[in-house]
Order: sequence, then structure tokens, then C-alpha cells
Amino acid sequence: MTPEFNREIGIPRVAAIEYPFGRPIGQVNDHEGQRQVLLEVLSVLEMAQKPGQVFNLPFIWPEEPKNTNWHPPEISPIVKLFLDEIKKAGADARK
Repeated sequence: MTPEFNREIGIPRVAAIEYPFGRPIGQVNDHEGQRQVLLEVLSVLEMAQKPGQVFNLPFIWPEEPKNTNWHPPEISPIVKLFLDEIKKAGADARK
């Protein structure tokens, strides 16, 4: 999602995609779309001939990012497990 930065820090090959941050492989529950992105990323590994190459993936985000529903219907299990600690850390930071 930041190919120029990745190139600067020396990542050997980059599969660049113009998707919103937090959604590098696609929309929530779009299993087929996510599969297509992942297959294209794997093809980059086959095509890359030298370090520093950037491959722009041929996908376009299907809606205006401002209209994207960012939150899944249920929080992730890891967040659920640490929710009390997360809330406490946020409250402590605001003090």
C-alpha cells in the first residue's frame, strides 16, 4: 500500500494495490475478491526478476473509501480477549 516506502527500506519486491489502509486484500466477506488479490500477489513472486521491483496490481476499490463500512459486525477474538486492557490503556493515555 506504500510501494515507495517499501522500496526505500529495501523490501525485495512489492505488490502494490490502491486499496484503503486496513483493507490490503479487499472488502470484508468478499472471499472471491480476496482470493483474486492473493493469487495476483503470488504471481508477483514468480515474475520478479530482481530486487526492488514494484508490481501494481490491477484492482480498483469498488466504492468511494469514505463510503466503506470499516467495522465488521463483530470484534475480532484477539480484541475481545484484551478489550478491558485496551480500554484501560486508552483511559490512561487521556489522563
